[in-house]
Order: sequence, then structure tokens, then C-alpha cells
Amino acid sequence: MMLVSGGIARAQDGLPDPLVSTDGTKITSAKEWKEKRRPELLEFFAREMYGQSPGVPEKMSFEEFDRDREALDGKATRIQIAIYPGGKPGPRIDLLIYVPNGVEGPVPAFLGLNFWGNHAIHKDPGIRLTESWVENNHQPYVDLKGVDANRATDETRGVNASQWPVEMILSRGYAVATMYREDVAPDHEPYFGSGVPPLYPELQRGEGNWGTIAIWAWSLSRALDVLENEPLIDARRVAAFGFSRLGKAALWAGANDERFALTISNESGAGGAKLFHRGVGEDIQRLNSLFPHWFSRKFRAYIGKDKELPFDQHLMISCIAPRPVYVASAIEDRNADPEGEFEGLKAAEGVFELLGAKGLPAERWPEVDVSVQGGIGYHVRAGRHDVTDFDWEQYLKFSDKHLKGK
Repeated sequence: MMLVSGGIARAQDGLPDPLVSTDGTKITSAKEWKEKRRPELLEFFAREMYGQSPGVPEKMSFEEFDRDREALDGKATRIQIAIYPGGKPGPRIDLLIYVPNGVEGPVPAFLGLNFWGNHAIHKDPGIRLTESWVENNHQPYVDLKGVDANRATDETRGVNASQWPVEMILSRGYAVATMYREDVAPDHEPYFGSGVPPLYPELQRGEGNWGTIAIWAWSLSRALDVLENEPLIDARRVAAFGFSRLGKAALWAGANDERFALTISNESGAGGAKLFHRGVGEDIQRLNSLFPHWFSRKFRAYIGKDKELPFDQHLMISCIAPRPVYVASAIEDRNADPEGEFEGLKAAEGVFELLGAKGLPAERWPEVDVSVQGGIGYHVRAGRHDVTDFDWEQYLKFSDKHLKGK
């Protein structure tokens, strides 16, 4: 039996069924999914949660300002490109790219936003220091003591390198591409006062405004536009990657933009991979209270209704199908509800299988530090909210399977 609430069909257990359309029609073919169900789900999430995003900006331009073919002691070619979403002069987003040398190309790539500036992912002195605002709060996995009045200094080079094992990724034949979240949209007050948001004032009006998670997701697509013009990279084999709030953005980017060949979410939690219906971990009230800019204001209407939602995150993840998706959790990251992230994937599995992809080869939440990989991948590792070499080892293995042979 299916119930219909808020325009989304729900199974008897209260969890929405991704294969039942808003009019109650059972989706039984790839054609019905592509032409009917997927578009209505994307429209629903844009309207009710993430906010409406624009398309490719007409005046967007980009300029390469650095290409060093002997970077990292000759291991890589470093490319730096300034992206101007509204054209020059205007907001600038720096895209940093490392391409492995000595590898037959074009090569696949991981593309993701970073937390503290491109210069923070590696000590390479050739990386341009961001001119955007940088937080100086203490974090358990990065030392920010070198930040001066919310500005980056040379002392902050490489402070986030542990989450971006560039040499490991390059050694496996992949390129790395990244942008700084604050270049794109501020994660501090005034929330929509710099970066991309001022280019689209009309999208900040009303309850269905364009939230920061969606703005970050949109920027990943704009970076992919740029990568399509780089001959060293195979833009048909680019994985969208993100950690924590940026993992939420990576999932939304992967759901919307079918050019992303693979999507990786590292501990994205609430508003990312975990199910709200479980009532475990971070909830809608906390999201909207602590981070009022992340989602559209319309999402606030669901505060206190986590277990009764007429939708949930597995519907958004379903929109990535049949392209592969990997979600990772950490056992100590209780806010992200690791088991709820696993359940979010399992609830999306039917769509992947309908479209001819493999699902997640685990019926129960796996043991700690055990990776399960099919068309969907998942692991929960020991430790806290972070990105570790163990995580990247699983992503590389998963990507070898799905991108290397493509």
C-alpha cells in the first residue's frame, strides 16, 4: 500500500518510495524514470529544500594563470585557472588542478571543494594564496594558527593536506581538481554578500531562495565546464567529491549534473546521505538554526517533522543512478548517523537496479573498516569526522572499477 503526502508517495513504513511518481504511477522502466520520476524529484528538492539554481551563466569566462609541468618534483603538471562566473571584473574562483605526469592521458579526475583554500591542500609554494575570507576557529584536523585577521598566510600552506593525499591520488593515475568554498559563496555572515550570490539577487528572494549547499554544487558544474576544455583531463570521467557540508554539495551536484561519472560523499550526514526519518543525529531544526544559509528558507517548514517527512535523502541519491555513488561514514561521527547513511543508500538501491546498475552488496550495516562495493559503495571506518588515507584508498579502488575501464 502506498500513501501520498505532499506530492510524494510514501511506503507503509513512512519512507518515500523512489519508484512511485507523484500521481501514484509505479515506475517500471528506465524511460519512465528518466522522463517522469527523476525530473519531478529534482524539481521537488530544488523547490522544497536546496533552492532553485541557474544554468550556465552567459558571461562566464576563465583564464589560465599558471601551468607548471614540473610541479611536485616532476610528478605532476600544476594548472591554475581563474573562473569568473559573471565575467571580468567580478567574483573570482580559483581552480587548482594537478595532473599526473608520465601517465597516458587524458586522465580521470576527482573534483571537489575544499575548506581552507587551495593552498591548504598542499605545501606547494606555487599555489596562489586565496584572497577570500578564511576562518580561524580551532579544528581537530587542521591547525589554523597562521590565519591573520581571517586572511591566509604562507604559514597556512598545506594545513589541510591530510585530507587531500595528492601524491597518493596522482600515483594511481588520477588528476585532482579543487576550489575554495569561500571563493564560491560565504559560509559566514553576511551569508550571501560575496562570491556568486550577488550575481543572482533574484534567486535570494522569497522562501525558495538559492541555498549555499546548492550554490557550492552549482560551482562544481561550472568547474566541470572548465575541465571540458583541458586536454590533459577526460571530462567524461570526473568524480564529484566532498566532505561534510561539501559532501552534501557533491551529492546534489551529482544528482543534477549527469556529466559527473561518479559521486563521493564523505560523512555528509543530514541534508546529505543520511535519512531524516530515523530521527538520529543532526535534525532539520539544528540544520536551519546553526546554518540558516545552507538550504532554502522553505525547508524551515519541515522543522520538527523529520520522522513524518513526505521525502528523504534516498530520493535525491536515486537521481544519481545509474552512475556509481560512494558514501563513507565514521563510527564516532554520531551527528552524521553512520547507519542512517547506509540506510539512505539501501533505500535508493531499487532505482540503480531498475536502471541496470548493481546495488550495494550488503544487507546489513557493515563492520567497521570494511568496504562494500557494487554500483553503490559504502564503508564506516574507525575514528572521527575527517577524511583519512583509508577513505581515499576505498575511493580509489571504487574509481578504478568504475572510471578506469570507462
